[in-house]
Amino acid sequence: MSIQIPQNMTEVEVQLIDRKKAGEQVTKEEIIQNAVKDILQALMDEALEGHYDDVKWDDQQHNLLVFDIMGKQVGMAQPQKGTFIEDFTANPDGLMDYFTTVVTKIVGGR
Repeated sequence: MSIQIPQNMTEVEVQLIDRKKAGEQVTKEEIIQNAVKDILQALMDEALEGHYDDVKWDDQQHNLLVFDIMGKQVGMAQPQKGTFIEDFTANPDGLMDYFTTVVTKIVGGR
């Protein structure tokens, strides 16, 4: 996992401060939302030993969809609580474990 991807709330706070100092208008929720997508993407890339699948938000920015290199949807991750922001805020390690399970199912199902 890259150091640029926050993996807990402390790292989110540090990134928020750094980005605001750099003049960016960003919220804590935006940082978490980007981190959640980036974490799943990084886990997919690691499992496939390269960037072959793309992780994208659905139209409502609620679920994460995984598309193969041909653009076919091959998987989906849904929040365990109401939103991924709530999941990450409450238990970032639990979210990582959930994503690991999701990745295993997607990659193993091929």
